[in-house]
Amino acid sequence: MNSTPASSGIPPHRAIWLPGVHAYSSEKSVHAGDRIEFFVSSEVPYVLSICKPTQIDEESADEILHTFPESPAWVQPITPGSYIHVERGLPAAQAYEEFSVELWVKPWAFGRRQALIGQFNAPEQCGFGLFLNEAGQVEFYVGDGGAFRDTGVVEGTALDKQTWHHLVGTWDGSAASLWIDGSKVASRPIQGIFRAGPAPLRLGAAGSNSTADQFADADLLMPVLYARCLGDAEIGQRFRQNGLRPPSSRFVLGYWPLHEQQGDRVQDASGHQRTGRIINHATWMITGPGFDSSTLNIHHEAEPAYAPLNDARRGKGIRFASDDLSDCRWEVTHVYTVPAQAKPGIYVARLRFFYAGAERTYDVTFIVKRARSVPPAPLLVLCSTNTWLAYSSSAFADTASLESVWPRGGVGLKNSHPEAPRFSCYVPHQAGQPTYYVSLRRPWPNASPKALYDPADAQYGQWARLELHLHFWLDRQGYEYDVVSDLDLHRDPAMLNQYRAVVINGHSEYWSTPAYDGLDRYLRNGGAAVVLSGNTMCSRVSFNDAFTVMEQRHTQPEIGFDPESEVPSAAGAHGEQFHSQDWARGDLLRRASRTSAHIIGLDTAGWGFATGDDFGVYEVQAPEHPLFNTPIPLGVQRGQRFGHGPAGQLPRAIGHEWDLTLKTLKAMVRKVPEGGVMPPDQENIQVLARGVRKDAGPLDFYFDVFVQAAEPLDGLSCEMIYWERPEGGRIFNAGAVGASWVLGADPVFEQLLSNVLHHFGIAVQSEQSSSQA
Repeated sequence: MNSTPASSGIPPHRAIWLPGVHAYSSEKSVHAGDRIEFFVSSEVPYVLSICKPTQIDEESADEILHTFPESPAWVQPITPGSYIHVERGLPAAQAYEEFSVELWVKPWAFGRRQALIGQFNAPEQCGFGLFLNEAGQVEFYVGDGGAFRDTGVVEGTALDKQTWHHLVGTWDGSAASLWIDGSKVASRPIQGIFRAGPAPLRLGAAGSNSTADQFADADLLMPVLYARCLGDAEIGQRFRQNGLRPPSSRFVLGYWPLHEQQGDRVQDASGHQRTGRIINHATWMITGPGFDSSTLNIHHEAEPAYAPLNDARRGKGIRFASDDLSDCRWEVTHVYTVPAQAKPGIYVARLRFFYAGAERTYDVTFIVKRARSVPPAPLLVLCSTNTWLAYSSSAFADTASLESVWPRGGVGLKNSHPEAPRFSCYVPHQAGQPTYYVSLRRPWPNASPKALYDPADAQYGQWARLELHLHFWLDRQGYEYDVVSDLDLHRDPAMLNQYRAVVINGHSEYWSTPAYDGLDRYLRNGGAAVVLSGNTMCSRVSFNDAFTVMEQRHTQPEIGFDPESEVPSAAGAHGEQFHSQDWARGDLLRRASRTSAHIIGLDTAGWGFATGDDFGVYEVQAPEHPLFNTPIPLGVQRGQRFGHGPAGQLPRAIGHEWDLTLKTLKAMVRKVPEGGVMPPDQENIQVLARGVRKDAGPLDFYFDVFVQAAEPLDGLSCEMIYWERPEGGRIFNAGAVGASWVLGADPVFEQLLSNVLHHFGIAVQSEQSSSQA
């Protein structure tokens, strides 16, 4: 089968059958007592078990809750490629005396045939279409709705990649002509009858044997169909209008202004009700040919009231990608009801199988929350699932490669199929389009507790593996805690009010504005936060209404992407940082008027490492502070180092990414950029320790309060702080991604964390029981 199964819920679509083993769950988090569904595609038999890890790298110690009977091999296809499907196309049998098709296009790559618009199912239902051939040349086809004929093709010149072009194809009853950027480039006599034929009307794709294919890697804007032949002067005028004015003709057969700029429906403004449905999401909020990005300042303070939809010269484009995939649409293979008494934490559905001559495993990671009927624990631990998702490159990774270390920069592992999507927030689409969304309805093998992150010598993992260090430590100490995902906090920020303190753990980079504002309200009401994270609250995300797609908008190539990587940047052009899900400014939270320093005292200051030896340590700055002395005195001295393994070896806390106070970030500024405003220092912040590393290496990147490249101050990478916010709320912030990594290895850091939790009213279960008695 080369097309979608009937159960997919989309029109017939080119399918890719994946080698290897791949799987995902219906939800990334589920309450104990609720059911969760799993979706597996496997070309070999396997056994699936539900497990709760209890030790790092010790699968034999996992708690096994359930094992399903062996499952047979069953490969489920994926159907990548975005386009607009218009069910009500031009009438199949109606003959037209004249015809024109117009649109703006910005192609991203060539090398294969791409359809821009048409009613065209090769080889037997060929009406009309605009195409790009393998060399990037424009082709205009005019037919009778029947079998393809070579004499119906007008071939034009090649386009420039990543440049907007205005295309018009006309037919006057005897000849067809092709216009590019206001100039006629080709013409050919074509006589006879023009009919659209029975093929569906598609924008961004055409049909092969009635199956959607030839997907465009291109941006489209203002597509129009006319029942007349446009004239030379009119075409020139339309070109000069830069796609900013609607067509003025009563002969318009279809016109999609793309005003929606969100959602999956595209309205026809011609009056013919040719409503389109977007397949595989595509990307909205794409600027058009009339937009000058230099008019939009990067700093929010310079243009706080800018509303993209009110900008008359912005244009309203949509971006297609041949590897877009918003939902695998697989059939359910396993259903499991989590026991109501299951302890909150990180769980996996583990597949065991033989593949490529070896016994292997594949983990589907998910989070179990406390049962709905169980009262909340005193402490809430937030899992950084938005970051796990943002880094989910090569979701369909080669099964035999999953035991490898995930490369630095988020580039992912070897792909299982050359055409399978591998994009993430760090990897662009295959044709080079920046990545602005990732789906929750696809695998995320990087979230496995076994997944290691480069450098290989560190044995370090920045996703679930890193966060489990804290969970296991809390378990050993006897603390009672609840666990939720980033998406849970986004959906219900008020949940924080049930807890004495919340721990932000791991690499908690990607935050939505509801979650950010919810944490602020919680702290203002007297809450407390323990931040064992770095690069915290750096980038803004949003979710669609169904909570199945996460959107982010990195638009500066140097932010979040390794300049030494051979993989192109997944960041986009300046001006595209506005989300389609809420039309608000995206990219960094500090550029969306929400700075992490205002909430948790520190802001992102840099990243980078090449080897495990690049990780640094803390140096005590305030040994007299109560957190170093109460209730257990640590006996530390000023300048004493901690946050490392025995004899200073790995693990070490300060590496990968790190955060600093605004005061320090301001001291790193060489020049205030146009539109930038120096923020005031925060009041009451107490620096407990400095995070220091070796001299900056070739892969290190430090920046100042304006995200400009900067030099570290005397080796300073991060600051550990305690902050009683003037607005309310208490913060302990360790300031580094690797903070949790040293739990179980450094007794000083462990006791400091115990003192912090005590300070915030969190006791171990035995102490809690004694106090209640």
